Parts: sequence; C-alpha cells; structure tokens
Amino acid sequence: MVTLSEENYLKAIYHLGKQGSLEVSTNAIAEQMETKASSVTDMIKKLADKNLVNYIKYQGVSLTKDGRLAAASVVRKHRLWEVLLVEKLNFSWDEVHEVAEQLEHIKSEKLINELDAFLNYPEEDPHGDPIPDKDGNIKKVEKLLLSQADVNNTCICVGVKNSSADFLKYLDKHHIALGTSIQIISKEKFDESMTIQVNNTLINISKTISNNIFIKKAL
Repeated sequence: MVTLSEENYLKAIYHLGKQGSLEVSTNAIAEQMETKASSVTDMIKKLADKNLVNYIKYQGVSLTKDGRLAAASVVRKHRLWEVLLVEKLNFSWDEVHEVAEQLEHIKSEKLINELDAFLNYPEEDPHGDPIPDKDGNIKKVEKLLLSQADVNNTCICVGVKNSSADFLKYLDKHHIALGTSIQIISKEKFDESMTIQVNNTLINISKTISNNIFIKKAL
C-alpha cells in the first residue's frame, strides 16, 4: 500500500522528471515538496525499498515502471476531479486545485473509472493539462508558450504553465481562457512585453505573463 505522503513524492518526481522519463535531484524534490533534503533522502529510500523509484546517491532519482504508474494514477485522479468540479459543480478554474489535492488520494479504482465515464472520458483538465488514461499513457499535446509567438500571428490559448489562483484570476480579469483567440499585435525588444488583442480589446502583458500561457497557432 502506498501512503498519501509517498503518493505526493511520486507525483512530484513525475512532474519534475517530465512524466517520469528523466532523473531528478533530491534538492529539486526538496524544493518542490518544501522540505529538507534529508527528509527527501529518507523518503526516497522507502520508495526504493518498494521498487517505486531508482536511486543512486549523487545521481538523482527516477521512477520505476510501477512508480510511474502509481504517480500517473494520482495525476489522473487529480485532473479528473478538477474536470468534475468545473463542469458539474460550478467551481471556477482557480478554485479547484486545493480540493483536487485532497480527492486525488481516494483509492477506489472503480470510482475513478466511473468518474471518467461520467465525464465522457475527457483528455484535458480545466487548465489544459492532459489526463493520463488508466494505463498511465498520456497524450502528447503540441503547444508553444505565448512568448514564443511571432507578431501578427493569431493563436489559441490551450493551457497554462502557472496554475496558481492569482494567475488564473488575472486571466479571468482579461477574459483569457482555454479556447480564447489571441492576436499578437506587437512585442518590445527591450523587455519582451507584448501587446495582444483579446475580444477586440488591446492588453499589454509582461514576459512573465506570456511565459505562462500555452498556445497553438490558429488554423
């Protein structure tokens, strides 16, 4: 049985290692988990004993096949619950993360499979992140950051890199959501700030903002 704390560590390694395909340092895990490196080392040893991670001192940590599947399961549950909260329970996209953090540790596989079916098998969560299937497979989404888009291009918002409540509220304030059409009007060479057009309104945004919005080119 994998504990709640162990699931949180597996999820952190999964995200830091790009779905578990790369090795990550214990310091990076400590920063992500907001804890001491010594505490991370203790947990990694426990996870290694359960054959959930590969760990060689000073060389980093990677997920085993079982570890990746366990981590993907937690991510799957988290993102499915976010879809339910937004689509069926009238939560806004900036409210769902903390609630989903609690719900993601529910163990019932039947419940999650029924939830997936009830939601008509969504492929993305409300922030545009892909939802792993029950076998841990994840659909690769082709996307760029808004900061990488060229002037005079029109693109579509397909996700966010930063899913904090403050950032999502900022996007709501400017009527930017998944599916929103964004036209790049100009870009400053000095600080790479941009002027964009959304719903016939011009908005000036910083590079910090454009670095946290995922887009795809409009057809």
